[in-house]
Amino acid sequence: MVAPTYGTDSLAAVLPGAAGALGVDLTTATGLTSAECAAALGLPAAEQVVVVLCDGLGHLNLAERAGHAPFLRSLLPGTRSLTTTFPSTTAAAVSTFGTGTAPGRSGMLGYTQRNPATGGLANMVSWTEQPDPYRPVPGPGTLPVPAHELQREPTVFERLVAADVPVTSVGPARFAGSGMTLAALRGGAYVPAESLEGRVDGVVRALRPGGPALVYMYWGDVDKTGHHHGWQSWQWGDELEAFDRELARLVRSVPAGTLVLLTADHGQVEVDRAARLDVAATPALAEGVALVGGEPRALHLYVDGADGLDGAVAVADRWRDVLGDGAVVALRDEATAAGWLGPVTDHVRPWVGDVLVAPRERLTVVDSRTQTPASLELLGVHGSFTALEMTVPLVAVQAGRS
Repeated sequence: MVAPTYGTDSLAAVLPGAAGALGVDLTTATGLTSAECAAALGLPAAEQVVVVLCDGLGHLNLAERAGHAPFLRSLLPGTRSLTTTFPSTTAAAVSTFGTGTAPGRSGMLGYTQRNPATGGLANMVSWTEQPDPYRPVPGPGTLPVPAHELQREPTVFERLVAADVPVTSVGPARFAGSGMTLAALRGGAYVPAESLEGRVDGVVRALRPGGPALVYMYWGDVDKTGHHHGWQSWQWGDELEAFDRELARLVRSVPAGTLVLLTADHGQVEVDRAARLDVAATPALAEGVALVGGEPRALHLYVDGADGLDGAVAVADRWRDVLGDGAVVALRDEATAAGWLGPVTDHVRPWVGDVLVAPRERLTVVDSRTQTPASLELLGVHGSFTALEMTVPLVAVQAGRS
């Protein structure tokens, strides 16, 4: 089990480090400075920087399947291993990446979390909310919280733009102006491109010699393939091979001297179907729990407000009895004191589960009352503290330099 960190050895340091490489001074709300991040990550000065985030490409996943990635395999000896957030999942990790802070400040705490104002289950990726999780309506509505009200931290992109450094994000059209983009990655221009090849082309077009710039590119199909087939499948290997090929083309195509950084938001483990528990079918887990948020590898358990701390303690004790050594179970204050979410601000605290649960090994805990049948069948998952989920790579290569 790997504890999250939010310092210069973590995902939070990547964009501040890129700013440092560009010569821009900034300090995040958690005290990271661009200069110290660039130094700690070994980033050289550069006029232009490209940052690629490959969803789901954990460092250990990459190392084990590196036979499918000749370009990245050649760079593995110099690749740094960083820790990601808790939960080790996209919404939490990308907001930490985008702000250089931590989930406890960004308010992005997992795949789903309770909106304390409505009691609904908020999806932090689609930015939608299900009004009554246990009696779902035909379709969820837009989350009734503007992105900037939940995620109040300035992004690194915003700070770069304020320092007269052009920023361009290249990603799918549906992400332009989405709640998650506005929360975690707001600032600069957005260039839509659907295919991997199209995104690489978009990055290259966004770079012009003769001035500072940062270009960000997102690719999600490695994670998607892992969810449906598992990261040890041939399909995942094929997807990694395609990504590796286009990443190599990107490095060949950008202007000489451009610093290209590759990182990821989290890794993956494969589920053990024999070790899956369903809250809806396990009375001892359901008792006293008003709502289950999070995801199967990182759960936020919300108790009835009338039960208070005593209710949360009782829920935590029952979950420890059922799960035994299969999971780490902590009360909200315990998890906060241990630094799971980094510093937690007052406006974020009510969104955090009264009890947090992080399964060990390949155990998953689902709730069939709120999860779709398709989501219950996913083979690749993430969110907990295992090294496969928590360690992500940082590859740094300067175009045209040996």
